[in-house]
Amino acid sequence: MAGKYSKLNKVQILEMFARWAENNPAPRTELEYTNTYTLLVAVALSAQATDVGVNKATRALWPVADTPQKMLDLGLEGLKDYIKTIGLYNSKAANVMKMADLLVKNHDGEVPRTAEELTALPGVGRKTADVVLNEAFHIPTIAVDTHIYRVSNRTGLAPGKTPDKVGDSLLKVVPEDFKLHAHHWLILHGRYICKARKPDCAKCNLSDICKYKDKTS
Repeated sequence: MAGKYSKLNKVQILEMFARWAENNPAPRTELEYTNTYTLLVAVALSAQATDVGVNKATRALWPVADTPQKMLDLGLEGLKDYIKTIGLYNSKAANVMKMADLLVKNHDGEVPRTAEELTALPGVGRKTADVVLNEAFHIPTIAVDTHIYRVSNRTGLAPGKTPDKVGDSLLKVVPEDFKLHAHHWLILHGRYICKARKPDCAKCNLSDICKYKDKTS
């Protein structure tokens, strides 16, 4: 994808984030959670699934299993009953149970605060870790999912051929004052405006800045 688009300059990038901040000064994840542990589980469950689908499944789960120990008490088969509508639920359930076991044994039931410790947990990749670090601990990480990858390339914000390259570029070009919320602004823009099949350029407040050549009317 990289190479098709020109890069935005510093002034344009600053204006882009200033507009996002004005419209949505405190963006949050659309996943529903009750504490840091349920956030971690929700993000892990959302891999290759929609936030809407995960929320439907976990609304009944959180009241009975909102800590690692309660999750272990619920048991594997009990967990599966709650999340069976989510894609890949068998493997995800197994990982959630292993994760809960390690959190109880190695972390006193608390969610660790470093990427290294988080990614050592079953079912937790770097993207999941970055989301938890950003949302729960307010660390300015940017987890590059398909939305962020697409928006970064299309707009010219941080073109790159791989998610890792886009992520590295974003950390360099996003202004410091906006890094904490950049992850959410990019995801929401990709989810609702700069959509995969057809971007809704007519509703986009960045169309005068964006470098995408095939804008829709």
